[in-house]
Amino acid sequence: MTVSHAGSILATLTQVNRMGLLADRVKNLPMGEFICILDFITAEFQQFLRAIELINNEAIETLLEQLLDAFTLKIGQILEADRTTIFLINRSKGQLWYKTSPENNETDGEGNSDSKHTEEIRLPMDVGILGHVACTGEALNITDAQTHEFFDPAIDQPSGYEARSILCMPIFSTQNPQEAVAVVRLLNKAGDRPFTEEDEQQFRSFADSIGIILESCQSFFVAARNQRGVAALLKATTTLGQSLDLETTLLSVMEQARDLMQADRSTIFLLKKETEELWTKVAKADGKTMMEIRIPANKGIAGYVASTGQVLNITNAYADPRFDPTTDRKTGYRTRNILCMPVDNAKGELIGVTQLINKHKGSFTDSDEEFLRAFNAQAGIALQNAQLFENVMVEKQYQKDILQSLSDVVISTDLQGRIVTINDAALELLGCPRHRPRHRQIREYWESQLSGQYIWDVLPIENLQLRLEDSLKFAARHFVPEQSLTVGLVEMIVGEFGDTTPIPILVVPDEKKPDIYHVWGQEYQPLDGNSLADNEAIASEIRLLERSINLTVNPLTNPEGGVRGGLVVLEDISREKRMKTTMYRYMTPGVAERVMALGEDALMIGERKEVTILFSDIRGYTTLTENLEASDVVALLNQYFETMVEAVFSHEGTLDKFIGDALMAVFGAPLPLRDNHAWMAVKSALDMRKRLKDFNESRPNEPQIKIGIGMSSGEVVSGNIGSQKRMDYTVIGDGVNLSSRLEQLTKLYGCDIILSEMTYHLCGDRIWVRELDKVRVKGKNNAVNIYELIASKSQALDDELVEFLGYYNLGRQAYLARDFALAIQHFEVAQKMRSDDRAVEIHIGRAQNYLQNPPPPDWDGIHTMTTK
Repeated sequence: MTVSHAGSILATLTQVNRMGLLADRVKNLPMGEFICILDFITAEFQQFLRAIELINNEAIETLLEQLLDAFTLKIGQILEADRTTIFLINRSKGQLWYKTSPENNETDGEGNSDSKHTEEIRLPMDVGILGHVACTGEALNITDAQTHEFFDPAIDQPSGYEARSILCMPIFSTQNPQEAVAVVRLLNKAGDRPFTEEDEQQFRSFADSIGIILESCQSFFVAARNQRGVAALLKATTTLGQSLDLETTLLSVMEQARDLMQADRSTIFLLKKETEELWTKVAKADGKTMMEIRIPANKGIAGYVASTGQVLNITNAYADPRFDPTTDRKTGYRTRNILCMPVDNAKGELIGVTQLINKHKGSFTDSDEEFLRAFNAQAGIALQNAQLFENVMVEKQYQKDILQSLSDVVISTDLQGRIVTINDAALELLGCPRHRPRHRQIREYWESQLSGQYIWDVLPIENLQLRLEDSLKFAARHFVPEQSLTVGLVEMIVGEFGDTTPIPILVVPDEKKPDIYHVWGQEYQPLDGNSLADNEAIASEIRLLERSINLTVNPLTNPEGGVRGGLVVLEDISREKRMKTTMYRYMTPGVAERVMALGEDALMIGERKEVTILFSDIRGYTTLTENLEASDVVALLNQYFETMVEAVFSHEGTLDKFIGDALMAVFGAPLPLRDNHAWMAVKSALDMRKRLKDFNESRPNEPQIKIGIGMSSGEVVSGNIGSQKRMDYTVIGDGVNLSSRLEQLTKLYGCDIILSEMTYHLCGDRIWVRELDKVRVKGKNNAVNIYELIASKSQALDDELVEFLGYYNLGRQAYLARDFALAIQHFEVAQKMRSDDRAVEIHIGRAQNYLQNPPPPDWDGIHTMTTK
């Protein structure tokens, strides 16, 4: 029995608006016709199942290649062509392509061949005879190819082959009969005969069938690729979400991308914006150790994609100028084709580049690009999450490092007041040893014991619990100065350490019974069967630690402003730290540490030392600041002193004090210097001169600062003056007074740095100076030679300055020899060279006066100052 006009029943039922059609058709059918319809439907389903089996069969990958090989061979035999090639058309890329067989592989651009793989040859579809046939669908039968107007030797004849006659025939689509899906090219008919119209007709007799087969095969091929691609993509995206570790995620992305795209190799380069680099990690030869690779973000294939955001699908790597074959030459690996695509995060920002090398079969297709684009969308999210997680971990470690580096005690708590984190300074304050065998192990043990404890049980500070609970409940902040903290240490054997060596354990006095101590601040537990309070031997070994601290309690808040914990900060202001803090104000930390190593009372004892004192002062300070606001004056002085103090500290000086706009520094105390203290003071003064020049140049539109510096060397008494709670380190002696007077003399002599003869004699071989005068400063009986500091001898003097100093020194010699007329002559020559030199002007004035009123016979050139 048959059913008329059965057609494809299932195909009919899948059409739109066909709901209920089959039910209407079968409701009035007799049994025999109904069974016949069932047979038709069964047969169609069997065909569908066979099609599905074909799609799922991995052999579909090679089916198209085998069909093309068979068709190529048979067409060439039928039409007696020397060479036959079937070119498939890829209109989306504007290309013609075919695959070479392994035995006929052509060479690449480097002259290397590959006999292991079939190779895709891709040509533009709008060039040459091939391009004309592909674009127009017009068949061409050419007897003399070399003279034809469309002939292009790079396209229309294989390398090393001469095409004479060509028959180029299109194969059309069954869906669109006007559009070619392939072009068959036949070269050089046997016997040097031309191809005939009969050959063309013979080709057309089977061309439609070949077209149907090719289209069907490509459809199956695409369906199979899509199905396997979807399965691989699902597996890949599922795998990508299984780790937040960046390195693990990076390796997973590379592995899944390689499997998905059926490529030899895959690499995921991540973009580091700060350095404009692409980086990745790959396994070394051992397959376990990872090594990092970094390349510029604008170099090579990956760099091009990263900088432009474009997708690169390169079918012949050696033909692309962006490809660098150096690595291939070194490793012996041959790169055939590359698919490179940007990876974006959820915001659409570039975070990396996916690069795939050498597809197992053929080249990467449009379908591959679509799958990789979908894969990259998931990979981008996975990589972004891993990067964010790594950033969080880095930030967490950064915060932990900051916490541990703080010199103040910092302890964080949860909302119940239990300890969450505790830094090294806190452990040290409580007595955890730093310099002791196994100190790291001991520290970790202390951390484990203290974590989770209520902070007020560990830190017996008055009202700490009340203040912290107030902070946790109401986000209140508390600062309480000068609090007392008393805890104890007792040596105990700890089973976790596996030996009988006792280690220090924290014990905290009971709030109500000060004679009883609780281990780790917990409710009392018997120790070795006895309580600490009853065990006199152990109780007697408790070593008490008494600290004076400043207490700060702050809430820890979340972004919404809610309290999520507490932060307790303790500043140790006990004697040692108070001394360090005080010393850091006037000496470098390194010097302060060396002083502290001498003992806590080292600076409280006066000592006599040979030192050099330096005084510096701002010239015309009152005039300079009279038009400035008070805040501007303070800001100016702070900026100025910032760089001047650095000049002192850089040359191992100790800052004694600030006196308004003046600065006093000591070189050689409290500790002796590694070099001559006078030379270090001179270097500091020269550094001040240079820093002042830079400081003035940095503020060209502001009033320019000028300073005077006086220096003298000698014996002084040094030490801290004051009490342990308020002390100032200083020096006392004639050298201090003389340095101050010399600084004031810089105004009179019009120079910026003056040395006493004591300082000059200690480092005169290292500096250029000129003798200014021999003076008796106010309040002193003894006269002293003073010198202007010109420069270090490491700096050569210019000829003009040398000549000036020569005449000045001749004038000075004549002046001291009482030949005032000759002195005036020399000084006047020097004055012509430097008309504003105050020292020259002073000597000319004195010499002229002595010509009119000669000095007494015992005159020795000393000038007595009548003012400070």
